[in-house]
Amino acid sequence: MPSPEAKHPTLTVGEFHTRHSEALQLKLVGSASGFERRIREPTINRPGLALSGFYSYFAEKRIQILGSAELSYLKSLPEQDVRDRCRNLCARPIPCIVVSRGIRPPKSLLEEAEKAGIAVFRTPMVTMKFINAATLALEFDFAPTKSEYGSMVDILGVGTLIRGSSGIGKSECVLGLVERGHSLVSDDITRFRALEGRELVGTSPDLTRHHMEVRGLGIINVMSIFGIGSVRMEKRLDLIVTLKDWQELEEVDRIGLDQEYYEILDILIPHITIPVRMGRDLARLVEVAALDQKLKSMGQNSAMNFNQRLLNVMQQKDQ
Repeated sequence: MPSPEAKHPTLTVGEFHTRHSEALQLKLVGSASGFERRIREPTINRPGLALSGFYSYFAEKRIQILGSAELSYLKSLPEQDVRDRCRNLCARPIPCIVVSRGIRPPKSLLEEAEKAGIAVFRTPMVTMKFINAATLALEFDFAPTKSEYGSMVDILGVGTLIRGSSGIGKSECVLGLVERGHSLVSDDITRFRALEGRELVGTSPDLTRHHMEVRGLGIINVMSIFGIGSVRMEKRLDLIVTLKDWQELEEVDRIGLDQEYYEILDILIPHITIPVRMGRDLARLVEVAALDQKLKSMGQNSAMNFNQRLLNVMQQKDQ
């Protein structure tokens, strides 16, 4: 089954304000105009050079922040020059303006921003703290996303995606893991976000969060049945397990020396295939696979250690 296409998120000023105004302590100054403007780069710009008249290489796609240095510079200028500099800044297709340290923005800036349809915010945060916090928030918002068919479970800290064809037993396997005390992240479809191109964080679509579909039972609310500890909002992906009918496998790996990987958003994740047939405890097998992956992440590879011991024994016999 082909996986859903990756999505490249975009962000408007209004969405940024709704998601992060509380954490970044943003207060709108003036009218609520320009909320439809788009933030096109996930970082912040200080327009000091632009206010002095130098617009070469101006980062107009970013949120503009005015700190003490920029505001002190404007304060040193005649009123008409302040208005001209603010008008030139607002003439650019910038997303919005943030004034840090709780300083009241110059009247000329507010008037020119309103004429141009640009939102102006104020925050009590120190300039560099705001830049750091806002950049982290934007990097998360702009991170590439992709949905994968499969259920995700947190198994003792190992984020595990369980894949397989319809009817193979994914839901029963996940239900068995939840009964053992592990936490459900998502059922059937899992959304992944690539953070800084180095790790994937999985979560559930809003509509199906905390719910599972189990054949014969229908839709169940996992949190209501098993308690708050049985669910997680999100989890880093560490392992992918594919359940496959035994008869469909040409060869079954009996040692585990060759590590397979599955690629999502250009990130390789360790992958194993577990054969499915009558009588196998899939939940237990997936649990052991996750624990074995945890050992590997700590530098202990059981298959390689056993292989080395076997080679040592063979060498001793040859001597």
